[in-house]
Amino acid sequence: MATLKDVARLANVDVSTVSRALNNKSYVHPETRKRIFDAVAKLSYHPNVLAQGLRHGKRRTIAIVVPRFADAVYADMIPAICDGARSRDYQCLICTSDDDESTEREILSRLRGGVVDGIIITSTGRNNRILKDMDAEGIHILQAIRNQEDTLSSIVADYHANAYDAVHHLYSKGCRNIGLIIGNLFIHPYMERYNGYQKAIRELGLEPVVAMAESDPSTFDYGAECTKRLLEENSAIDGILASLDIQGMGVLRTLKLMGRNVPQDIRLISLTGISLGSYLETTMTSMEVPAAEIGREAIDLMIRDIESGDGKRSVKKLVFRSTLVERESS
Repeated sequence: MATLKDVARLANVDVSTVSRALNNKSYVHPETRKRIFDAVAKLSYHPNVLAQGLRHGKRRTIAIVVPRFADAVYADMIPAICDGARSRDYQCLICTSDDDESTEREILSRLRGGVVDGIIITSTGRNNRILKDMDAEGIHILQAIRNQEDTLSSIVADYHANAYDAVHHLYSKGCRNIGLIIGNLFIHPYMERYNGYQKAIRELGLEPVVAMAESDPSTFDYGAECTKRLLEENSAIDGILASLDIQGMGVLRTLKLMGRNVPQDIRLISLTGISLGSYLETTMTSMEVPAAEIGREAIDLMIRDIESGDGKRSVKKLVFRSTLVERESS
């Protein structure tokens, strides 16, 4: 593999001159510059970006830590982050925690070794002390999708408003028995959805009907199981809010097997939707979370902080509103 010294030798110049030409930091005579770039091309020389980053205190690498790839919201967010990183000459490492505390801790332990400048994380909320310590040590931490630690910066959707608005939308369609499928209330988005739902239900004088299960909430089966629980608790259910698109798919399938028609018998809204809902046999109404926009803003904010060089660690909180996209299910 060619080195900077090899390029300098072939171009008959000093190593410092090669460095100045490649980094474009000061004047180099056009003829000399041409000889250097001809040598670079002939030797197929590629700078060692990691080594450069270590010398200047930057690795030009961002880690993305999410629970899983399968969740549609991350499928939109991650490419937006990676595209934004590449356009600024950064690269991304992508890790999955499966929403497991110990797996997440092991990932953070490895990243703490100094291989990244910053971490964009959808956290379990169980390793907040480690995240705060890493942030204090100079590794920039940004929470995306979930705000599990108020002392760290975050970019999220307004999950409270999503549920609140969805209840009112179903009420306007004539629904009076509206159930909610929710997950672990320790997780920020689930708690916010639950609070928004409860507020709207109280305002409208309705009775809350909430279902959750012990299994992974990010699955088709979770939506199916909770649908059955809602109907067992209140057979008059005429509206269902599913926290995620994948849960909503489980709702649709279960209701079909039970002989219940959507939306004639029961109306359905996903509270964290993306375009996936428009491809189903019965297209699903959803509160569309701007996951790609969140990703673009996350990488912009992260790189601005990394490159500011002022040592300031101000906490930033950004909240994006979702859009109600009405389809066949409501």
